[in-house]
Amino acid sequence: MKKTIILTSLAVLSIFSSCKKYLDVVPDNIATIENAFSSRIQAEKSLFTCYSYLPADGDPQANPAMMAGDEAWLYPNIRNSAIINPNGWYVALGEQTISEPLINYWDGLASGKPLFRAIRDCNTFIERIDGVEDMNSYEKDKWKGEAMFLNAYYHFYLLRMYGPVPIIDKNIPISANPEEVRVSRRSVDDCVAYIVSTLDAAALLMPEKVDLPLEELGRATKTIAMAIKAKTLLMAASPLFNGNPDFASLKGKDGEQLFNQTYDPKKWELALNASKEAIQLAENIGVKLFEFLPTNVTGPLSDETKRILTIGGAVTERWNSELIWGLTNSDTRTIQSGSMARIRNNWGVFSCLAPTQRIVELFYTKNGVPITQDKTWNLANKNNLRTGVAGEKYYIKPGYQTAEINFDREPRFYADLGFDGGIWYGLGKYADGGDIWHIQGKLGQPAGRTNIGNFSSTGYWSKKLVNFLATQTEASSEFTVQRFAWPAVRLADLYLMYAESANEVNGPSADTYKYLDEIRKRAGLNGVVDSWANFSTDPSKPTTREGLRSIIKQERMIELVFEGSRYWDLRRWKDAPNVYNGPIKGWDTDQREAVNYYRDKILATQTFQLKNYFWPIRENNILVNRNLVQNLGW
Repeated sequence: MKKTIILTSLAVLSIFSSCKKYLDVVPDNIATIENAFSSRIQAEKSLFTCYSYLPADGDPQANPAMMAGDEAWLYPNIRNSAIINPNGWYVALGEQTISEPLINYWDGLASGKPLFRAIRDCNTFIERIDGVEDMNSYEKDKWKGEAMFLNAYYHFYLLRMYGPVPIIDKNIPISANPEEVRVSRRSVDDCVAYIVSTLDAAALLMPEKVDLPLEELGRATKTIAMAIKAKTLLMAASPLFNGNPDFASLKGKDGEQLFNQTYDPKKWELALNASKEAIQLAENIGVKLFEFLPTNVTGPLSDETKRILTIGGAVTERWNSELIWGLTNSDTRTIQSGSMARIRNNWGVFSCLAPTQRIVELFYTKNGVPITQDKTWNLANKNNLRTGVAGEKYYIKPGYQTAEINFDREPRFYADLGFDGGIWYGLGKYADGGDIWHIQGKLGQPAGRTNIGNFSSTGYWSKKLVNFLATQTEASSEFTVQRFAWPAVRLADLYLMYAESANEVNGPSADTYKYLDEIRKRAGLNGVVDSWANFSTDPSKPTTREGLRSIIKQERMIELVFEGSRYWDLRRWKDAPNVYNGPIKGWDTDQREAVNYYRDKILATQTFQLKNYFWPIRENNILVNRNLVQNLGW
């Protein structure tokens, strides 16, 4: 019985367990590759096994970028509860170890999946699919392209998380000697070249969009492959991977430099061309920025509420027009429950994924510029109390006292964040501007800290991630959600990738502003040049490459907030030390009175070191495979 083995950091050990069944779907429990590819039905099961390893990025417990940064902070006593797995938050607290790394996607431990095993199964599929007899050539090529895409995507995911990794382009036979299976890490440039070339080859075999939407949504296509190619090349052009002297000492056992030491501006040109190609492919198949339209449920909508539902719907509306790749492997009930404020006395929601003050201060003012640069805005007054009035009824409950920082902000602030006194459209109430829910978040109120768990530690909630059709029932503590495909890539992401690359290649220009301003227009803001000229204390900022770079970064962090982008972006830009070294703040949620509630409270102090750029490789892997080297600082 011919076998192949995994090429992973545990490859040496795998030799001795190679008779163990490793395909999830084989008939009659017979562990033979021949049976797994004996027919179209069995081959499709093998393909679905390749898909089964996709990281569940819509699950905050499995996505390392969700809780390991500063977007979602938990309450201290969550350690003693069973509400949600806090592994990512432990990373944010600095509790990562090399003995048992948390959310381990190298080995598939502690909420992670074994991506090297996934790569092996993809390689097996690619090698065997041509031998299936009851399939036509078109379908064989298409499925092979999907498996090649997954192989590349798993390499991309590992590269982003661990830095340089072994390249597993084919499986090693059982006859290989021990030294052959002791794989080594390859350089960043080698990894990127392999990922890109594999995506290019996969794209040639796949259609631009799925053939059967009712059956195949979520599966790989040429458009998705080109979007991931653009993501890969943008990452490769960024400071962390493009001429980074901080990692000069990270070398393979053979002395190979794993991080290139010379900055190459041409990498930005590659990223620009790739993002342009991906955008054109997406738009050619009808992908466009999402706009919410009133329904029979909502009835007529104000412009303000329509915009709020548009911004949130770009993520939570099922298979909306902006979605390029939606992941169907995440039960989004968990993230919706964690992001949901208790509007009623309902204990059926987790209500624990709390945005920090850093996120609150990230959003622009209503004039479309940062709160630190708006000539009409005084950040020093952010904790002062102010009462909502009728003209603000779509954002803040009239007559309700809340903090000054919650007033006069851009529409994305109100679409993405829930806060004490903030309007929460939906949850069974759709009388826009009338009888609508609002959050009451102080101690003793429905959304406040009324016991040791199920509350926001900062006084804010990630409203963006909750579909407006969700419902809460007070009597039975039921929470019902509208599940959606998690946006692994959406068009706004590609637009911002294009703007970032265009600025690095060509500097400020109409072409660079184009997609940036389209996103701002959808958010109800003027273009960057007009906004800064009219309201900023630094009116010329968008006219310089350095100034526009800063604007694009902030625009990206606002538009993609809570989607798992900020964590990786801050690292690839090498901005993480400037952001993550400092206190995590929220409101004093132990207080009943507004005057006391709206005081800054330090919840923790984060530190960021060189080692925190990348996940550690599990110590046992280094001991088993002497050709592997550990990431710096671990």
